Amino acid sequence: MAAAVLYHSGELGERKPMSDESRVAALKDILNANPEDAFARYALGLEYAGAGELEAALAEFQQLLAAHPDYTNGYFMAAQVLDRAGRLDEAKTMLASGIESARKANNRHALSEMQAMLEELELRA
Repeated sequence: MAAAVLYHSGELGERKPMSDESRVAALKDILNANPEDAFARYALGLEYAGAGELEAALAEFQQLLAAHPDYTNGYFMAAQVLDRAGRLDEAKTMLASGIESARKANNRHALSEMQAMLEELELRA
């Protein structure tokens, strides 16, 4: 699961990747200024997931989807985190919601990925 890459200006204006803690702090600053920023909320969820902070990641994805139910990628990432947390039934429910969102948005790529993951989870059940 890839985390969002944020940059800061280094010496002579070169762009350097921010540390994990710096990215989290930057994303929190963005969300403090604009709590409805869907991408910042999604990216913060990715950061937490990448750091293994699964409950914090899920909280961000749940908040994202409550405010932006059409943010299709949020369902897929939340389902992946739920799967990592061993919450198989919740992951399947999240995927079902994501599949519906992807259909509404005509997002065939996301639809395909979520259907494949759901099929994989069904085989494990």
